[in-house]
Amino acid sequence: MSRVITYNTAAKADVLSYLGAGEKLTAEQHRVLGMVRDRAEAAQRDLDAQRVDWGPAIPEALGHLLDGRADSTAHYAAGAYATALQCIIDINGSDPYELGVYSKPATFFLALDEELRRVGVSEDLLLYPHVFSGPPKEIPFFFPHAVDGPHIGMFPLAKAKPAADAYRAAYEAVSPDFRSEVYGFVVLLEREHDEWEYATKAIDWYDQDTIFFSITG
Repeated sequence: MSRVITYNTAAKADVLSYLGAGEKLTAEQHRVLGMVRDRAEAAQRDLDAQRVDWGPAIPEALGHLLDGRADSTAHYAAGAYATALQCIIDINGSDPYELGVYSKPATFFLALDEELRRVGVSEDLLLYPHVFSGPPKEIPFFFPHAVDGPHIGMFPLAKAKPAADAYRAAYEAVSPDFRSEVYGFVVLLEREHDEWEYATKAIDWYDQDTIFFSITG
């Protein structure tokens, strides 16, 4: 089954601020949380239409995250928690873009990384460890891994320009099998860097620092 990878940008601290916050949310966070709950309910309706049962409903899983836990023992509960976290990311982040549709995304990104590594791109700029990083390590409680997805990945916006420069420099040396993908990532990363650089200078309250990836399907 093919997997769809989308991405958007958000402030990691904003996302983390909801986890375990309980009743400590600010008035603005409570307002935003209403939209997060709406997103969670819509995601649950989609699951219900597919007759998929992950154990806790996504709104219930969201409530657990707000309470500072992800401890349901249901076999597929990790999927509900990952989706609930993605709802927080999406409402706090930019509009999503589609990165691509992949029949075997892990296989593809591992092969791409191997090719980029071969032509001299440094390890910290390779894509697989970021696209498949999992949720933020700063989550202050155990967060289960959703074996069958959905998955969450992260790439620091501060690395977008160095990565784009490295990929552009490597473009002629990589195998023709990967050149279109490498060029696509150059365009993506340069665009995200330019928007990030402009916003950090022009908008006082702007604090987005992370590209978040979502792998579904």
